[in-house]
Amino acid sequence: MKVHVGPVAQPELEAAVVAAGAELSPAADASALVWFGGAPAQFAELDHPGLEWVQLPAAGIESWVSAGALRDGVTFTSAAGTYAQTVAEHTLGLMLAGARQMHRMARASSWSRPEGMVSVFGSTVGIVGAGGIGRALIELLRPFGVRVLAVNRSGRPVDGAAATWRSDDAAGVRELLAESDFVVVAAPATAETAQLIDAGALARMKPGAWLVNVARGSLVDTEALVAALDAERIGGAALDVTDPEPLPDGHPLFQHPRAIISPHAANPMSLLVPALARRVEENVRRRLAGEPLLGVVDRAAGY
Repeated sequence: MKVHVGPVAQPELEAAVVAAGAELSPAADASALVWFGGAPAQFAELDHPGLEWVQLPAAGIESWVSAGALRDGVTFTSAAGTYAQTVAEHTLGLMLAGARQMHRMARASSWSRPEGMVSVFGSTVGIVGAGGIGRALIELLRPFGVRVLAVNRSGRPVDGAAATWRSDDAAGVRELLAESDFVVVAAPATAETAQLIDAGALARMKPGAWLVNVARGSLVDTEALVAALDAERIGGAALDVTDPEPLPDGHPLFQHPRAIISPHAANPMSLLVPALARRVEENVRRRLAGEPLLGVVDRAAGY
């Protein structure tokens, strides 16, 4: 099998292709493409009739969907699950920072102890989109003795969760929002999940609860969130992703006393490339062996 890595060459990914037993080649001769370093609009430049499979570098594929780049006749695989532990680690960090008001102390210019510190221990954590990231987070949370409530697309029970509801179960979602001390958003960005956390959802959250978004900014109504924070209707928001993104300079969320912002840094490039290389090697090996690929994109579902 001939594989091309591009539109930007990446030595670790190329080494993964070779380690799996495939041959590196120019794009025009390749039956498989490991996408790296380009926008979906550039796909047409590397596409050709002999292309059979494309490995994408991200778990989310909304940019490919919106660009109409997922053409028929080609199998696309995402990196879903590849970065779960890395993002879950960052999520836990955001939760702990919010609970202990670390952001306020980090911004302080005089010796003072902020009010409102709480503990993650014994809390209730609601995970909206309990896929790979959610499951990895549950494992990290086990020592904290938390009660986990989960929402996923299928409604199948999530290991470690006290209750699991389907994403279209409105009553279940309302219960999760009402009972959680931390609401973690980790669902894929699709038309159905756009502004999933809106003014109504924020109003259902506990007054002291924290919203943590490590999915995509489009899942949260930013204006409604700022209004809820200003009115002190929720405890705070810790966001690794925002809408718009990048968040404009001077945006009120940057210095808001109830907000923590990290610049889409839950999966930094220093950790992304080695993890992606492992996924590439595994999927190339599977392709050569005729085994099912990991992360096959469901075009109808949008992820």
